[in-house]
Amino acid sequence: MPVNRPSVQIVWFKRDLRTADHLPLIEAARRGPVLPLYIIEPSLINAPDFDSIHWSFIRESLVDLRQSLARLGQPLVVRVGEVLAVLADLAREFDLTIWSHEETGNWRTYQRDREVRRWTRQAGIVQHELPANGIVRRLASRNDWARIWEERMGVPVLPSPQRLDPLVRLVDPGNIPTHKELGLPPDRRIVATQRGGERIAGEVLRSFLDQRGLGYRGGISSPLTAEQACSRLSPYLAWGNLSTRQVMAALRQRMRDASPRWAASLRAFESRLHWRCHFMQKLEDEPQIEFRNFVRAYDGLRENEFDETLFAAWQRGETGYPMIDASLRMLMATGWLNFRMRSMVVAFASYDLWLHWQRPAHWLARQFLDYEPGIHYPQFQMQSGTAGHATVRLYNPVKQGLDHDPTGEFVRRWIPALRSVPTSFVHAPWLLPPEQQESLGCLIGKDYPAPIVDHQEVARQARARIALVRRDPRLVQEVAEVFARHGSRRRAGGAVATRRSRNDSQLSLF
Repeated sequence: MPVNRPSVQIVWFKRDLRTADHLPLIEAARRGPVLPLYIIEPSLINAPDFDSIHWSFIRESLVDLRQSLARLGQPLVVRVGEVLAVLADLAREFDLTIWSHEETGNWRTYQRDREVRRWTRQAGIVQHELPANGIVRRLASRNDWARIWEERMGVPVLPSPQRLDPLVRLVDPGNIPTHKELGLPPDRRIVATQRGGERIAGEVLRSFLDQRGLGYRGGISSPLTAEQACSRLSPYLAWGNLSTRQVMAALRQRMRDASPRWAASLRAFESRLHWRCHFMQKLEDEPQIEFRNFVRAYDGLRENEFDETLFAAWQRGETGYPMIDASLRMLMATGWLNFRMRSMVVAFASYDLWLHWQRPAHWLARQFLDYEPGIHYPQFQMQSGTAGHATVRLYNPVKQGLDHDPTGEFVRRWIPALRSVPTSFVHAPWLLPPEQQESLGCLIGKDYPAPIVDHQEVARQARARIALVRRDPRLVQEVAEVFARHGSRRRAGGAVATRRSRNDSQLSLF
């Protein structure tokens, strides 16, 4: 190992692909030459929760980030490989100090970060992991969380560093590889409406707070209005083009001169920002909930009855229930779906099809451009009934269609076979008389599938089976323990909130 290795401050970017409000970057820039680093990890991009749509967004973000950092004096360095190998290579050339944000990711990133901490201790390398906004590592009690969250949100947003000291030795920035170069399939989206990058994220935030947010409170439930009424900030928060604190600061600034209608929508959005961190804190405190039931009394509830045929039909958007199928088809085509429809398709998989949650969770993680493990797994378990909540979240897909797509516009957009079906039958086309099906050119079972299950019957069976588990004497104690560890608190100081909030039913909070 060379004796005179130049000192560098490594800034290891993960899910924080921005230059503003980036404390590790600020602190590193104060101390010497900075080597900004992004590592493409084969173990992550080949994991069951990763998809080519994620790489599209990440790659766009990396291109934007490299340009921003180059303007500051040092472009982003990109390497492909497992983290320990990449860092070990750099340690042979430089005297490293490593800066990063704490990451609340999946089980693989949790284990990887533990390995990196062990390696840096053994190698005598200084490593700094700094808090990522509202998520509190090693939180002693949920009673303290709301206070800490408010304190962190109250800290002024940090500007980007004015400059980065250049490295003593030239370092090849490396290629930002394409899908093909990484061995990934092409991006499958038909409509790639959201592109990555800090600059675009700022534009989306401004358009929401200046225009689109007025309809947020009343417009986020229906897929007809949600595309515009929702903030559409979730992928930018998930991949770190924006920090939660940046969004909170802009939101609270906007609320100062808001009209009553604007204020109502902005307050509703603010509550969801809070709940976003609330759910991520659950995974931070208990990483095993990615693959283990919150409440162990539910172990064995569905695991041994997984029906591959039903799962495949659900994945294709061919369940025979138009609102379910249109939602899944929209998601596969665009990478996005509004919160109520997400809840509905998860509940349908969990209760109507009686599928254990883990494989559907991995599949949906690959469909969601805004996949955030800390929201995804706690919410998936909540919708599946394994988190201990009192409510069985069953959705009648026909009623959901009548409530949120009364004219059938959404269904007809995503299911061409139903375009000629009258509105009175579009959410239950199997009720059309056979002769009318033939005259309309929409034969149920041929042009569009018949329902793969009878919702009323399977819903009755699901409630009965859940009720049977709830007679287990272990359940009450386990539910109490889960709530004590993860339950929401009304305010700083520890007062306990009601166990059920209307926000609890949201698989995606934005």
